[in-house]
Amino acid sequence: MKPLSLTLALCAFALPAVAQDTTPAALIAGYEAAAGAKADPAAGRDLFLANHTGGKPDTPSCTTCHTNDPTKAGQARTGKAIDPLAPSATPARFTDSAKVEKWFGRNCDSVLGRACTDAEKANLIAWLSSL
Repeated sequence: MKPLSLTLALCAFALPAVAQDTTPAALIAGYEAAAGAKADPAAGRDLFLANHTGGKPDTPSCTTCHTNDPTKAGQARTGKAIDPLAPSATPARFTDSAKVEKWFGRNCDSVLGRACTDAEKANLIAWLSSL
């Protein structure tokens, strides 16, 4: 029984590390490879700050929930607090690839009315990582 208990205990300690399966730099590199282009942080900034017309009328911009300053906390339309997007302010940001894809899927659809391209994802993460 002792070897099984030790194995279970070690697995329990390893669980939090499982969620952190990537880094912002690795995500950028992957999106760059998929897009066939180098990330452009200025284009990421422009995408984040711009008002868009393709998505939901109550979320015309990323700044609707995330504020103009990604190093500061935002607030969802439901009133829920959102941790800052910039990895410098929230070190765990962009370290869980499943969460990254989940939130890109939801937020790009809400703001843009479509999925973000790989280039847009690379650009946005590159800009947020530069802050």
